[in-house]
Amino acid sequence: MRILVTGGVGYIGLHTCIELLNSGHSVIVIDNLSNSKLESLQHVADITSLNLNIDNSIIGTEENLVFIKADIRDYEKLKRVFDIYPIDFVFHFAGKKSPKESIVQPLDYYHNNVFGSLVLLQVMRSAEVKNIIFSSSATIYGDTDILPIKESSQPKPTNPYGKSKAHIEQMLHDIYLSDDEWSIAILRYFNPIGAHKCGKIGDQPIGDSNNLLPVINKVVSGEINELLVYGGNYNTHDGTGIRDYIHVVDIANGHLAALKYLLSDDNSSIITLNLGTGAGYSVLEVILAYEKVSGRKIPYKITEPREGDVAQSFADPSYAQELLSWECQFNLEKMCEDSWNFQKNQKP
Repeated sequence: MRILVTGGVGYIGLHTCIELLNSGHSVIVIDNLSNSKLESLQHVADITSLNLNIDNSIIGTEENLVFIKADIRDYEKLKRVFDIYPIDFVFHFAGKKSPKESIVQPLDYYHNNVFGSLVLLQVMRSAEVKNIIFSSSATIYGDTDILPIKESSQPKPTNPYGKSKAHIEQMLHDIYLSDDEWSIAILRYFNPIGAHKCGKIGDQPIGDSNNLLPVINKVVSGEINELLVYGGNYNTHDGTGIRDYIHVVDIANGHLAALKYLLSDDNSSIITLNLGTGAGYSVLEVILAYEKVSGRKIPYKITEPREGDVAQSFADPSYAQELLSWECQFNLEKMCEDSWNFQKNQKP
C-alpha cells in the first residue's frame, strides 16, 4: 500500500516508517521539520536499504520512500500531494506534543494540532481517502484514580495538549457518524522511550525537551548537569511520578497491527485502543535502570511538580492485545539499553 505519514520525521513517525517499509509498504512522509531533522529520515533509508526521494515540488515519483516538506495546515499543498499520489492510508503523527509548553502556548497547540488535523481530514475527504490511524495520547485521560486505565475511562485532560488530542478524537468520531465508509483507528499510547536497535535514530527533539529519556541523555552527555525530577511527594511507592513507559518499536508495531486489522475487517469501523505495557515505573526506577545499562551515574534533584502532571498513569492494554493480537516485546531495561545505545552514537 502507499501510506502517507504526517510528522514522519518525528520520533514515533520514524520508527513506524521503518516497520512499514520493512513490511513492503510504500511511504510518503510529510513534515515541516519544525522539531526534527531530515537526516533522520536518511537513516531510515539506510536501515531499510532504500533510496530517499525528496519531492518538494510534488511532481510524483515511484520510489518507496518519499519526503515532501509541507505543513498539514497548508490546504493547497496538501491537496496537491493527494492529487499527485494515489494514497491508500494515512498515519497521522503531525502536531506539537509538550504538555508543559501547551499551558503557556495554548493557541499554538490548537492551531497546529486541531486546525492542522481539520485541514488534513478535509483534504482526505475531498480525495476520498477514508482510512486513517491517528496518534493520540494517554494524556487525554488526565488525573484518574481508576488504574489501570481502560479505553472506557472518561477523558479529563488537564492541559491544552491533551485537550487538543481529545478534540481531534471527537472530530474523528463525528466524521464516522456522518459517513461510515471511514476506517479509523485512534491509538492512545502512553510514554514512548527507547530507540531503534541500530542506534541511528531515537528521541532527538530540537531545543528543550520535557521527556524523561532525552533529558537523561543530555545529563549523560554533559550537556546539562543534573536531571530535574518534578515531584517527590506523590502518593506512590517512592514519591515520584509513575508512568507506563513503552518501547517506541512496540508502538510502531502497534500501528502496523491496527493497519492489518482495519484492512482485514470486512466493514469500515472506528476503534480506540491503548498502547502500553500495563506496568507503571517511577522516575527513580527509570533512572536506576538507565544507570544499570550505561554504567553512568545520573545526578538528579527533586523539585516541585509541574502544572498539569498527574501522579500515576498506566494502561490496561488488554483490548489492543485481544483485537490486534499485539503485545509489547521489550522491558524497561531494553528500553533504556536502546536509548543509551542511541546516545553513544550521537556526534559530540
